[in-house]
Amino acid sequence: MIRRQLIALFGTVLVTTAVTFAQKENAPADQLVFVRCGALLDGRSETARKNVVVAIHGEKITEVSTKEPTGAQIVDLSRETCLPGLIDTHTHVLLQGDITAADYDEQLLKQSPEYRTILATVNARRALEYGFTTIRDVETEGAGYADVDVKKAINTGVIPGPRMQVATRAMDVTGAYPLLGYAPNVSVPHGVQVVDGADAARTAVREQISHGADWIKVYSDRSYRVREDGVLDDIPTFTLEELKAIVDEAHRERHKVASHAMALYGVHNSIEAGVDSIEHGNYIADEDMKAMVAHGTFYVPTIYVGAYVAEGRAAAGAPVWVQMLSIHEETFRRAMKAGVKIAFGTDAGGFAWTVNPAKEFAYMVKWGMTPAQALRSATTSAAELLGWSDQVGSIEAGKFADIVAVPGDPLADVSQLEKVDFVMKGGKVYKKP
Repeated sequence: MIRRQLIALFGTVLVTTAVTFAQKENAPADQLVFVRCGALLDGRSETARKNVVVAIHGEKITEVSTKEPTGAQIVDLSRETCLPGLIDTHTHVLLQGDITAADYDEQLLKQSPEYRTILATVNARRALEYGFTTIRDVETEGAGYADVDVKKAINTGVIPGPRMQVATRAMDVTGAYPLLGYAPNVSVPHGVQVVDGADAARTAVREQISHGADWIKVYSDRSYRVREDGVLDDIPTFTLEELKAIVDEAHRERHKVASHAMALYGVHNSIEAGVDSIEHGNYIADEDMKAMVAHGTFYVPTIYVGAYVAEGRAAAGAPVWVQMLSIHEETFRRAMKAGVKIAFGTDAGGFAWTVNPAKEFAYMVKWGMTPAQALRSATTSAAELLGWSDQVGSIEAGKFADIVAVPGDPLADVSQLEKVDFVMKGGKVYKKP
C-alpha cells in the first residue's frame, strides 16, 4: 500500500511539474502574446520587414505591425528572422528510411504496426522541431490507418506534432508494389492496398475516406529505364480507366488525389485522369507540363530523397537511379520555366527522420530556384495545395499563429532553414533559442 501511495505521489509530482513548465512556456488561451521579430518574412513578400511585432490571441494572429507591445507576454526574437511555419507536403511518419529493399522489408515483416506507430509519434515531434508545423503524410506503407490515429492524437493534444493531412493506405495494382520476390506460397504484407479494376478502385476510395483519409494516394508507374533519347521510361500500373475511376470517386467526395508518378507514362496517365498533384516527377513531357499549368496540377519534386537513395540502389543493381538525378534536374528547370505550380515535399521517411528534411531547400536552389521561391514553395504554395490558404502558409491576421525563426537570413543563405531554433504552432511554443 505504501509503495502504491509513493508511486501515486511521484506521478502527481511529475504531472504537476510538466503542467507548471507548460504554463511558463505558454500563455493561457485567452491571453494576448506578442512576438517581437528582428526581421519577418511573412510568406507574401519576397523581402524581409524589420522590427515587426506579431500579436497573438489564443491560436490565431490578430495583428502584424511595428507597434511596441506593452502590458502582455512578449517573446523576444529581435535577433532572429521569423517565418511562417514550414509545410512539407510529402512525408511518411510511419517509415524509417528504406535506402535498400531489405530495409523496407524488415520494417513490414519485423516491426508490428503498434511499434511503428510509436516511432511515428517520435517522427511527428521531430518534424515539428525541424520547423514543419504542417505536413501531408502520403501513406502508411503497410501500417493501415495508423496515420489517422497519429493525426487525432496531435489534434487532441495527446502528443506534439504538426497539423496533418493523411492518405492512409495508398493504392497500387497486383504485382507492382513491395513486398515482392517471395515464394508464391508465402503470404506477405504489402505497403499499399492492392486494387484491380475500376469498380474495385471506387470501393477502395470509399473505404479509405470512410476510415479518415484526407487524400487518396496512387502509385502510377514502376520499373524505370532511360531510353536512348534520354526520356525516362516506365511501366504504368493502373489503366487509364482505373485511374479515372479513382479520381472521379475522390473528387465526387470532395477529396484530392496525389499520384506517385516518376516517368513518362505514369505522369501522362495521371494528368489525363485529373490528379491534383504529381509526386516526384523525375521526367515530365513538355505537353504534360502544359496540361499541368492549364489544370493547376501541382508538382512535388522531392529532390533530396532521390540523391539519398541513388547510390544505395545503384550498388544494389539499379544504376538507373543515378541517371534519374540528372533527368530530374532538367525536368525541374523546365517546370519552373513553364510556370508549373511547385510545392515543397521531401519524402521524409524514405530517408531517416534523424536527417533534417529542410535539406531539400538547398537542392531546390541548386537546381534554379531563388531562396525566396524555395521558401514560398513551403509556405503559400504548399498551403494552396492543401486547401488551407486561409489558415496557414503566411503570417497575417486571422491565420494560425504558426511561426518559426532562424538565426540568420534565409534569403541570403537558404541553408539557414536547416537551423530553425524557435517553433510556435497555434500560439504554443515548442522550441526556443
